[in-house]
Amino acid sequence: MVMNGGDDAVVAQNKSRTLRRLDSLDVEASRIPGWQDLNKGFSTALILKLAFESIGVIYGDLGTSPLYVFSSTFTSDSPPHRDDVLGALCLIIYSLSLIPLIKYVVVVLSAHDNGNGGTFALYSLICRYAKVSRFQNEQVEDQKLSGYRLPSPDRAVRRAARIKQALECSAFAKRILLLLTLLGTCAVMGDGVLTPVISVLSAVDGIQTKKASLTNDHVVLISVAILVILFSIQRFGTEKVAFLFAPCVFVWFLFISGIGIFNIVKHDAGVFRAFNPYYIIDYFRRNGKQGWISLGGIVLALTGTEAMFADLGHFSVPSVRIAFSTVVYPSLLAAYIGQGAYLLKYPEDVSQTFYKSIPGPMFWPMFIVAVGAAIIASQAMISAVFSIVEQSLALGCFPTVKVVHTSSKFAGQVYIPEVNWILMILCVIVTGSFKTTSYIGNAYGMTVLAVMLVTTTLVTLIMLMIWQTKLYIALAFFIIFGTIEMVYFTANLYKFTQGGWLPVAFSSILVVTMAVWHYVTSRKYKFESDNKVSMTSLVSRLESDLRLSRVPGIGLMYTQLVQGVPPIFDLFVDNMKALHSVIVFVSVKHLPISFVPVEERFLVRRVGSKEYRMYRTVVRYGYMDSLIPHQEFEDLLLGSLEEFIKVEAFALTMLDESKHREDFDESEDSSSDSLHPAQEKKSGSGSNQEANATSISLINQRTEELETEWEFLSKARIDGVTYLLGSSVVEASPSSSIGKRFVVNVLYDLLQRLSRKSRVALQIPHKNLVEVGITYTL
Repeated sequence: MVMNGGDDAVVAQNKSRTLRRLDSLDVEASRIPGWQDLNKGFSTALILKLAFESIGVIYGDLGTSPLYVFSSTFTSDSPPHRDDVLGALCLIIYSLSLIPLIKYVVVVLSAHDNGNGGTFALYSLICRYAKVSRFQNEQVEDQKLSGYRLPSPDRAVRRAARIKQALECSAFAKRILLLLTLLGTCAVMGDGVLTPVISVLSAVDGIQTKKASLTNDHVVLISVAILVILFSIQRFGTEKVAFLFAPCVFVWFLFISGIGIFNIVKHDAGVFRAFNPYYIIDYFRRNGKQGWISLGGIVLALTGTEAMFADLGHFSVPSVRIAFSTVVYPSLLAAYIGQGAYLLKYPEDVSQTFYKSIPGPMFWPMFIVAVGAAIIASQAMISAVFSIVEQSLALGCFPTVKVVHTSSKFAGQVYIPEVNWILMILCVIVTGSFKTTSYIGNAYGMTVLAVMLVTTTLVTLIMLMIWQTKLYIALAFFIIFGTIEMVYFTANLYKFTQGGWLPVAFSSILVVTMAVWHYVTSRKYKFESDNKVSMTSLVSRLESDLRLSRVPGIGLMYTQLVQGVPPIFDLFVDNMKALHSVIVFVSVKHLPISFVPVEERFLVRRVGSKEYRMYRTVVRYGYMDSLIPHQEFEDLLLGSLEEFIKVEAFALTMLDESKHREDFDESEDSSSDSLHPAQEKKSGSGSNQEANATSISLINQRTEELETEWEFLSKARIDGVTYLLGSSVVEASPSSSIGKRFVVNVLYDLLQRLSRKSRVALQIPHKNLVEVGITYTL
């Protein structure tokens, strides 16, 4: 932050002789750059480059769906009828056209959060428009961040205002919004288990068409070996192999589209009849309930669609749209139509449709590319899980785990050891237990559709409340896509006992974990807020306690509070009988925006009088930001403190000068009435000199105070920085209900024991740490 002529805004109206509170953080919060459009200024060449790269990162999962869709749709031992093949293909064609192309590419991608997508992005948009956030430590200053603001609508719409008011006034609606967000997030995390399993297993399974001596157990063992290797190399990060992703998947799309065209020409060009929607009606008329059940296999053609939105932050909206419209969508249509043409001639090969339809000389090249594409699809989903867990951590919805940043160039590339090994164990268990893609497909569809339903609901709310779309358009969006997705979802529910229970179990465990952690964290904040130290008590301790000594150095006392002095202060003083010469209360906040610019990260205020040398700083991060290393953090903090005392000194100088000028003008007015004109002129000249001398004296005095305070801070930094943390124990009050005691004393206690300590999560050096025990009774 740099001082400029705009600092005059710090001074309030001179005539009223008042000044805006210097500890209100308005000074720093109001000094921000303008609105930042992350897609602004992208050249055509850069957009095309990003479009090519997105093929490897985003579309691996969606692109590998042809490996298993038809085999998961027709699970009967008897070959499907020709009209059934056309009906299933017709469903695939229109599902791909409606969900990925129209819903996501045309509509959902527009609901990004400063260039970032995913369930949290939708939730953050709603939270910034309406006060529905369940996160406690919010401030008015946060809304002045460049990334926080939304474009104002051209005109007020009463419907949008009513929806906003209804959400803000309903605690139930706020809980439902948060629950939907957590549900969508947990469903994507469930994909992190199922995507590697079904992708790798279906790719390796094709080897049986050439090596009949290999059994299913051999395929499972090979798949498990690939999965173990895949998870073992995660610690190296995706950056080192990312340059291979796009070319490999691009080659995959070229292969499947080329083979698809080959099959159409060779086997049955009449397959294009599947574009006639009549075959959908005929499919259900012919098969009835069995046709509805088979939707659980057809929906697998849509798996990976959510990645278009979830991984948007790595690219741009135009690049993702171009890649899907020009490469992915045409290639998938050619692949599925080609497989349909092959099945019209060889329906008995439905269990191995993909590999059986490959021309002989192309089998081994295609097999190698298929395994590579499956691994890439798995890698993309694993990386997405890491990113989601990091976002959940930032918003206080996940137990503390270690986050390792594997790239110095891309902040979003992270590795989380605990999550990685848990995913690997679950993938191995699922692969060994289910063994076939048909059962895993039953489970896979549940997670995909859960995310889609949540996205449809939240985007509809955004259309009504933020975009202020016409009511009939928003309702049409919700009804059309919600109905399609719900029909698919009910078909998967029918297979609940055949594998559908697995994602429900995963999601339930994750939702309970995240909800419990968020609930107790919010209650801890309320406890601190209700028991904070009053300024009267603070002054009494600092001025009257003869046993309290101030030792050299800076003490950084961490707290969740953004207002007031935390209760840990009293505990620290009672236990240590000493305070550092400079105390800074540090509150780390994660806001519902993607990034916070460095120049907007720190907000500073003074606590008490100058001689106390006590400050408060609020350190703000977006949910995609990385924590600052402690050495850099200390440098930035000292820079922010210096900036604050400069602005404060300038503002006080302006106030003193204003007061002096007003007093001088009043005395001049009272004396000028009794003076001769010549005497008045001479007196006025002398008075102006006196006023200027007084102003210079005031400026010199404030400058001297500023230099003295800065020298004191610099010396304290040299003496050392100590981090002061509370080692907390949380317990439910004896009068609490049985359910609350179980949640707090059992579930949260277990999660807290399994999670990493705060000092590790905040990257605090152990040698500079002092912890004080504190008990939260909720």
